[in-house]
Amino acid sequence: MSKSLPYSMKDLHYDNGKFRHRSASKAISQALLTSKVNRNFVKCSTGKFLGLLLIGGLVYLMMTHTSAHYSGSQDIANDSESKEEKNFIVNGTNRLKRLLRRPPKLPPRLSPDEIILSNTSTHENMNSSANSKWLSKQQRVKDSFIHAWSGYKRYAMDYDELMPLSHRGVDGLGGLGATVVDALDTAMIMGLNEIVQEAGSWIETHLPERLNMKGQVNLFETTIRILGGLLSAYHLSGGEEGGNPLYKGPKSNIYLENARNLADRLLTAFTSSPSDVPYSDVILHERSAHPAPDGLSSTAEVASLQLEFNYLSFLTGDPKYSTEAMKVL
Repeated sequence: MSKSLPYSMKDLHYDNGKFRHRSASKAISQALLTSKVNRNFVKCSTGKFLGLLLIGGLVYLMMTHTSAHYSGSQDIANDSESKEEKNFIVNGTNRLKRLLRRPPKLPPRLSPDEIILSNTSTHENMNSSANSKWLSKQQRVKDSFIHAWSGYKRYAMDYDELMPLSHRGVDGLGGLGATVVDALDTAMIMGLNEIVQEAGSWIETHLPERLNMKGQVNLFETTIRILGGLLSAYHLSGGEEGGNPLYKGPKSNIYLENARNLADRLLTAFTSSPSDVPYSDVILHERSAHPAPDGLSSTAEVASLQLEFNYLSFLTGDPKYSTEAMKVL
């Protein structure tokens, strides 16, 4: 027979609070009230200090949380006050730095005459160095132009272009001496009188015959190179002023007469076309024009001819050149 379990008839105090459902706040308060640590904590001076610190922290959090709900005007006022305080601090710091900073050393003072002399010499040195630099570049450009003209004159005179590797000339632009006419105004701008005289004499002697004898040319290329070159040569040689030519060579009217002769032949590209867009090809000696083999016309080309034809109408007083060219637009 098994032994019986021990038991007692005395009353036993049994706290079943830990088995009952309690809220977190109730559990904490009960623990603080019943705990010996709590009683010791309250009696201790350090504990009192920590308790006061805890209460103060809670009060501070409540006050800061409430201040977040203030009106917008109060926030703006507070911001302005804080900015003023910051500015006051910064300004005060800057003033203190100014007081502690040593004054800078001043450069020696120059008399008015010394100042003028110093500035003049500085500008003269800068201008002289800049001028010498640009003059050197200009001379190199002129040397390159003279070299190109010398090669053309030696190997391809009377032709449109020079083939530099094979040293021969070709007529790729209608045989009107495109390089001669196209280079004339550049030689005038550079002040190369010898080249101006050579090119001008060639135009006076050979170009009228070429206009009467040559065949098909492109309207765009002939306008910008030959017609434009003749008109710019007329302008640069002082033709509009009616005085003596500014450069050696033929009289200025020679350039204008050849420009007008060429423009009369080129006008057939405008008058022969059924639309306001001119044909692309002109046969000079026949004074006729026809479209390109594919029947197409470049709008970029025909819309860039107005400068030359308008200027020719201005010089001659004949509006037909300007009228036909402006129809394209």
